[in-house]
Amino acid sequence: MRLLSNYFLCFVAVLGLSLTSCNNKENKKQDLVVKTNSGKVSGILNDNVFAYKGIPYAKAGRFMPPQNPDAWDEVRECKDFGPVARQTAPWYPDSAQNERELFTVNVWTRGINDGKKRPVMLWLHGGGFFIGASNDPMTYGEALARKGDVVVVSVNHRLNILGFLDLSALGDEYAKSANVGMLDIVKSLEWIQNNIENFGGNPSDVTIVGESGGGGKVGTLMCMPSAKGLFHKAIIQSGTLINTMTKEKSQKLGLAVLDTLGISPENVKKIDTIPYQDLVKAGNDAVASISGPRVPGSPSMFGFAPSADGEVLLQQPFSPGFADISKNIPVMIGSTLNELKPTAYGEKDLTLEEAKERLTKQYGDKTDEYIELFSKAYPNYTPQDLLSVDDVFRPYTIRTADARAIESNAPLYVYFLAWKSAVEDSSKGSFHGLDIPLAFNTVDLRPDWTGDTEEAWALADKMSSAWLNFIKSGNPNVEGVLPNWETYTPENGVTMYFDNESRIVNNHDRELMNFMTPIN
Repeated sequence: MRLLSNYFLCFVAVLGLSLTSCNNKENKKQDLVVKTNSGKVSGILNDNVFAYKGIPYAKAGRFMPPQNPDAWDEVRECKDFGPVARQTAPWYPDSAQNERELFTVNVWTRGINDGKKRPVMLWLHGGGFFIGASNDPMTYGEALARKGDVVVVSVNHRLNILGFLDLSALGDEYAKSANVGMLDIVKSLEWIQNNIENFGGNPSDVTIVGESGGGGKVGTLMCMPSAKGLFHKAIIQSGTLINTMTKEKSQKLGLAVLDTLGISPENVKKIDTIPYQDLVKAGNDAVASISGPRVPGSPSMFGFAPSADGEVLLQQPFSPGFADISKNIPVMIGSTLNELKPTAYGEKDLTLEEAKERLTKQYGDKTDEYIELFSKAYPNYTPQDLLSVDDVFRPYTIRTADARAIESNAPLYVYFLAWKSAVEDSSKGSFHGLDIPLAFNTVDLRPDWTGDTEEAWALADKMSSAWLNFIKSGNPNVEGVLPNWETYTPENGVTMYFDNESRIVNNHDRELMNFMTPIN
């Protein structure tokens, strides 16, 4: 009898432990739940950083402006990234793409439901309005959230022909179709305004950040009345390509797409049924028929990109500055040494004479003048450098910064990344996008870009600190870590030159850039 009694007591004890364990698990699950306007979501917690991925922020019909997402009743698990926008990038298979369910945001934060108001950063991915997504490991927000106690948000939105096909010539229903990809981003900013407090963020302190096409999106938002008041600071990384689309051009392209598809204007609704790949082909054919095929990295863009219609988009950014509605927005802007031109970095034994021979094909009898100006800008240059310096983003960054300094009294900071990655036997230089993992402090997540080295981590610490300080205060200075970084004017040309030994330079390459790509 005593033995049975002991068994019974043990059973009760084990049962009690099991119930306690279940309750603890349930409590932990509840601790991860955050309420949004559309329903509750749960995420994950890793090393004191909460992550919520794939939260719906909108829904939309094809070529229509975004609307609020459908609400849900149960707690929605948001532990994985949502589908990416429809695109032709080969690294995103069709199974990862979804035209209807791409409208999601991702959030990383140090605290939820705690009443704190942390600065918020919205990351806009690159890809030139054509490709890209928010799920690249080097743009995970966990490292920045942990280091700086900020809330990092990233977003997927419509791209290419689905985001920027102008059918406005066919009636009011399509009045905003040329810019719905950008209106998606505005909708994500509205989602931040309405929901970010529950994720520990401050809706009155939002910084928009982007690189390449993402930097172009940042500049475009600065010219959109619907985005005014939804963000408060801006960082533009290698984003100063000039978009040439006007309402006249985009309407002409939209009609050309319909003609290519054999759809008459009165039957425009048929375009909703066209399979995506057929739509892309028709779009490419229509662009080629008007302007020739698009050349990646060219200083101007024609095609499926935001259209300056005077209403949704007041003007194109970087032409040379921004719309007056954003005159009070602090801006940080910069580029890298080589961007899309790491031409000669696999040729370590290249001689000066060999470099001059190649340069003569471009500069002719002005080759010596080019080399002289280059040596003034970069006294420690190598023959490789002469063939590889960026002549697209940097000159337009100077031009944009000059214009911004004149049009606005808001703080303006300019940076330049000259540090060269050691990967692949140092064959890439300071290439396009290298500043992303350095600013995100995610060297470990893209060692194929930066190399997982002490040098890379040291620079990442400096750059991520500068980005965080700007996100928090509109001032990127890092006392005791970086030299004093003053605001930019055309006269002082103050630029933070990021390298192993970062320093301040003053108009160091203005003459060189003006020689290569006239900016004045």
